[in-house]
Amino acid sequence: MSVQDQLHRYLFENAAVRGELVNVSNTWHETVKNHDYPAPVQTLLGEMLVATSLLTATLKFDGEITVQLQGDGPLSLAVINGNNNQELRGVARFKGEIPDDSTLKSMVGNGYLVITISPEKGERYQGVVGLEGETLAECLEDYFMRSEQLPTRLFIRTNEKGAAGILLQVMPAQETNKDDFDHLAALTETIKTEELIDLPANDVLWRLYHQEEATVYEPQPVVYKCTCSRERCGDVLKTLPQEEVDEIIEEDGKIDMHCDYCGSHYIFDAVDIAAIRTNTVENSDRLH
Repeated sequence: MSVQDQLHRYLFENAAVRGELVNVSNTWHETVKNHDYPAPVQTLLGEMLVATSLLTATLKFDGEITVQLQGDGPLSLAVINGNNNQELRGVARFKGEIPDDSTLKSMVGNGYLVITISPEKGERYQGVVGLEGETLAECLEDYFMRSEQLPTRLFIRTNEKGAAGILLQVMPAQETNKDDFDHLAALTETIKTEELIDLPANDVLWRLYHQEEATVYEPQPVVYKCTCSRERCGDVLKTLPQEEVDEIIEEDGKIDMHCDYCGSHYIFDAVDIAAIRTNTVENSDRLH
């Protein structure tokens, strides 16, 4: 990929509007590479990665955000986890056939969008909206209007090479002219998919807003990162009934803990289990 995964924030001098531009192409490929997802599911996960990165950038806190789609369709779950460091991961669960021409609604069925914000300090917040829009971007715009009463536009683009997007939002607690926001949104809508995904961010911003006064801030790297670890798996095993763990060890000789996100396997045998129970589990790399 010629364009690095980055998030760019920018402000307009003559309008109380903020913008964000993100490219998550490498992160997207890392997210789906170990899974046999149908093409529409892969595309949706790319869109959700873009959206989660942009949403995280609008929040002024240290912590995590989860964007989740759930429904009664063939795609029962799609979820992206992100944090203020722009570390992202995601997973989807589906059953049956998902044709290449599937839409958001045909995949998810009767469902809803759940956004969970978990700051390191402060209270956890969860917002839920029904899937009334035809696209993920429309559903998220609806979420912002319902939860924060902030006019917001999301422009999410994917192709076989990558995924990228732009968010425009009226600044909180500031008055802005609706015509200004509509004008900037109309400009942003002219971006072509290939331009947004293939070109460096500064080139995109110049093409869109070269007649506007905009301040662009230092970019933030966006990366794929799974938070699974052998230590975390050991912590989970500590919470299980000893009889249940012993029974699995007796039958299979080991416990194989699999991460749905990245596909990693963590193997624990009887010696490992004994070490966990005596709190002497070693952080030896027994990842297979």
